[in-house]
Amino acid sequence: MASSKAGEGQSALITGGSGGIGLDLAECFAKNGYDVILTARSEAPLRAAAERFEKSFAIRATPIAMDLGAIGGGAKLAGEIGRRGLHVDVLVNNAGYGQAGAFAGSDGAVQLGMIDLDVRALVELTHLFWKDMLARRRGGVLNVASTAAFQPGPLMAVYYASKAFVLSFSEALWEEARGTGIKVSCLCPGPTRSGFRARAGTGATRLGATLAVMESMPVAQMGYDGFQKNRRVVITGGRNVITARLAPFLPRERLLKIVRSLQEPA
Repeated sequence: MASSKAGEGQSALITGGSGGIGLDLAECFAKNGYDVILTARSEAPLRAAAERFEKSFAIRATPIAMDLGAIGGGAKLAGEIGRRGLHVDVLVNNAGYGQAGAFAGSDGAVQLGMIDLDVRALVELTHLFWKDMLARRRGGVLNVASTAAFQPGPLMAVYYASKAFVLSFSEALWEEARGTGIKVSCLCPGPTRSGFRARAGTGATRLGATLAVMESMPVAQMGYDGFQKNRRVVITGGRNVITARLAPFLPRERLLKIVRSLQEPA
């Protein structure tokens, strides 16, 4: 008899799985039959989410508290997953943070830490699990980028650049995975109601004050659905789609001025 749910017999690892889009993505996978491995720095919310998923969806949910921003964090997580006898069919690279403000005067450790988490850890984890996915000819990678990926971001330069990397990397892997049975998708949300906005300070910018803010579950559901259909890029919200697609056609200097204006304090 065919499985009644898409994820039965498979396991999904979700980074940044303690809240916001990551938590909702984990729920999307869990309710569709995937066992889930949830990781983030804070253990308590991970355990609470894991218990809820197990009760609600009759799947196995494993919380593993880990700081992926630390050098070698991805390898440490993969080792812990192996020691527990678990495997990863689908990798959801959601962990990341941003910081609004000018590059001058910013905290260098914060900027470098953003690269470590948003870029390095994402590549590290993908590399660790990619060969096994190819061997099994199933599963895949869902990377969470942002509409910031489609243009440079004055006054949030490192974050925008990190998401441009994630988008480019994801699209390249999508092509490499052609014909292998592996899915690759890049989810690019616009402003979304989550803890990210408070940490990044984007809610206090003109962009945060003027654009509509989506709830995180619809964003996560669009990402999950897009991944299952092997959509290369998933942009959430009609206005965000238009903005992202128009960016390459604007004169670069004009585009930079527009983004800078939007990133200035409201």
